Amino acid sequence: MRIIDAFAPAKINLTLHVTGQRADGYHLLDSLVAFGPMGDRLVLRESDVLSLSVAGPEAAGVPADPSNLVLKAAALLSRPAGQGAEIHLDKYLPPASGIGGGSSDAAAALRGLAALWDQPLPAETAQLGADVPMCLTPQPQRVRGIGETLDPVALPPLPALLVNPRVEVPTPAIFKGLDSKDNPPMPEALPTFAGAHDCIDWLATQRNDLQAPAIASAPVIGEVLDGLMMLPGCRLARMSGSGATCFALFETLDGAQAAEAMLAQRRPDWWRASGMLGDQTQKAQPQSRASSS
Repeated sequence: MRIIDAFAPAKINLTLHVTGQRADGYHLLDSLVAFGPMGDRLVLRESDVLSLSVAGPEAAGVPADPSNLVLKAAALLSRPAGQGAEIHLDKYLPPASGIGGGSSDAAAALRGLAALWDQPLPAETAQLGADVPMCLTPQPQRVRGIGETLDPVALPPLPALLVNPRVEVPTPAIFKGLDSKDNPPMPEALPTFAGAHDCIDWLATQRNDLQAPAIASAPVIGEVLDGLMMLPGCRLARMSGSGATCFALFETLDGAQAAEAMLAQRRPDWWRASGMLGDQTQKAQPQSRASSS
């Protein structure tokens, strides 16, 4: 029996500029995205039926029925006759937290099932959500339009601490709370960075336009950002996506890990994870192995 291990890394919006809104209501974005070493894990086993089970420290409230994006993703693939898959999802990322957990799970399922069933990836995945196409190739990229324009970018590894105060914020309400939906994009040509220091300095000149309305909806996000900025060595603190997960960037991984330990003492009720944001392409490739049973 073949077994496929697939990793679903956290997606972090280092910047998120809302640049307009289409007539159909979709918002136009210009965002710099990176992926982290923290994430969910999927194990896919050969089976004659398709099934999903969910466990892990963040599994509460995550459905294992057809409403889960993992099973919706499976429906997009050409499934060989008589073949299915037993999919087990271990949740380590908090759901509905602005770091693409469900979308990354769907993308990992697509990569894993394509390997298990020897099928090509589907051409169209945006119907699963705007974040899924970018999560299919989890490496630094610039995302524009409604998520359909993806351009790889070169970023230095960025030591980071992610924190979620365990509140959910409704994305439609956050967009509705924007004072302006026609904001400047990032520069057309992004800089070349010599290292993390230069990159963080430049990121500090950019924005997440959803941060202010998210804080208005959930003031604890402002508390998280203030707490991160007070940590020794923090160079930049910002919200990811539509929230409520925030990130802090540091000069070194040791600094990020020390900050995580300090925050764990102050706010043990908050979810947190530290690591290097960077190219996850190799780690995200599905790994095949044979069952020992």
